[in-house]
Amino acid sequence: MTALLEVKGLRKRFGGLVATDNVTLDVQAGEVHALIGPNGAGKSTLINQLMGLLRQDAGEIVLAGDRIDQLPEPERVRRGLGRTFQITQLLPEFTALENVALAVQAREGHSFRFLRAAAHEERLNAPALQRLKEVGLAAKAQVKVASLSQGERKQLELAIALAGEPRLLLLDEPMAGLGPAESGEMVETLRKLKGSVGILLVEHDMDAVFALADRISVLVYGKIIASGDPAAIRDDEAVRTAYLGEGDA
Repeated sequence: MTALLEVKGLRKRFGGLVATDNVTLDVQAGEVHALIGPNGAGKSTLINQLMGLLRQDAGEIVLAGDRIDQLPEPERVRRGLGRTFQITQLLPEFTALENVALAVQAREGHSFRFLRAAAHEERLNAPALQRLKEVGLAAKAQVKVASLSQGERKQLELAIALAGEPRLLLLDEPMAGLGPAESGEMVETLRKLKGSVGILLVEHDMDAVFALADRISVLVYGKIIASGDPAAIRDDEAVRTAYLGEGDA
């Protein structure tokens, strides 16, 4: 079976620092593949390479059978990539619904000339509200982002990513900055998405990782040192030594 995403021998060097070193992994349609590793391991660099924000020095990125590594970021989004960020990237003076409606508008290829009008158009409003429902945020549709909690902002960013109708979601630490209750809510939201979209999950919250992941890959100093199902990763001596046993996950 052809993987939804195939990363083959990806390398990126910044001067003397090798950020990604022959990284090879894949994500199957509908699965959650978690990427874990200590700070500075190269996880965000890898996500930025997949999105086209950084060009690799070597290697290939294949999405649904087609190479995308020479394409600009907007074209990769059109091909089916969506992402969230460690630090939310939202419009704070706009409502939750307006933020998602703008993402729907972008998906349709329209300009952002009339930002405030976006959420008042039914063709944008209806799908935007549906995305808010999917992440449990429909009740906050008319609330400005500036008034939302950190957890609600994370949910909103996920709704915005879903508005692009992605085949594959790249989630860069969706639990970052969340308390236990909010993390639990995010885990439940992501669990409901399993099967409908492929997810590459970069996360330090190991409880969330083991609750969600079908497979886990471990990145240390730019290299994948292990990849397998959660039980295999939990029992891997090299992983425990390099990462899990450090107590900083």
